[in-house]
Amino acid sequence: MTVMSAAAIEEFLDEAFPHRQGTIEGVDEMRATMSLAIEDEHLRPGASVSGPSIMGLADVCLYVAILAQIGPEAMAVTTDFNCHFLRRARGDRDLIANARIVKLGRRLAVGEVELYSAGDEQPVAIVTSTYALPDGD
Repeated sequence: MTVMSAAAIEEFLDEAFPHRQGTIEGVDEMRATMSLAIEDEHLRPGASVSGPSIMGLADVCLYVAILAQIGPEAMAVTTDFNCHFLRRARGDRDLIANARIVKLGRRLAVGEVELYSAGDEQPVAIVTSTYALPDGD
């Protein structure tokens, strides 16, 4: 069961991290989906989505999945991030991220994120990442 809705997470992020990019499409048990409307600022030469744009959306999407489970926590931080770029992310389509928490412990959360160009069936990147969670004591 989630403890925060997508709307509540958006409100929290607007206040705590107004610079973040992407829109929350939904949250569920141990999962989150986000999209990023691709603009010129996200492109690299060749009209492909840049690596930093892909990685940024993946990082925030996993954070959203974690927030949905633990509630508003600004001090949860990325401690490990591994990205495999699989194919070109199209610059003429939104970028979609699907995050899944693999393990949610007291101190660490481990997850994976698959990213797609909207409408494509094959992922453009796969990310594994770990977040350190603040001590609740």
